[in-house]
Amino acid sequence: MPRPRSERRQQGLTLIEVLVALAIVAITLAAGIKAAGALTTNTQRLADTLAGQWCADNYLTRLRLERQLPPIGDSEFPCEQVGQTYQGRVSVRPTPNPLFRRIDVRVLDAEGQHLLLYTTVMSRL
Repeated sequence: MPRPRSERRQQGLTLIEVLVALAIVAITLAAGIKAAGALTTNTQRLADTLAGQWCADNYLTRLRLERQLPPIGDSEFPCEQVGQTYQGRVSVRPTPNPLFRRIDVRVLDAEGQHLLLYTTVMSRL
């Protein structure tokens, strides 16, 4: 005699249930891979920005050690940090007080992408 419907035991998962579970796992793994890729990109960007800061700091320190105001105008300088070459662009502008100059240092990566901008005021003293 066959068992009534309510007493039947489930023998396993249906194909639809397995496919839904696989889809959920695939979406979760794809999101994890995307997040890991973004983390890697952000880490490289942070390293480039830090090296660019070192370039700008070194350039401004050299100007301070010269104990002379730099000439007004634009110039460029190369900088190598941690095995990478960066390009620096310096813009020196006058201020209302002739004893001071405004100095903007922009640092670009090897592809010419802007990394950072340092702005300072330097005195004749």
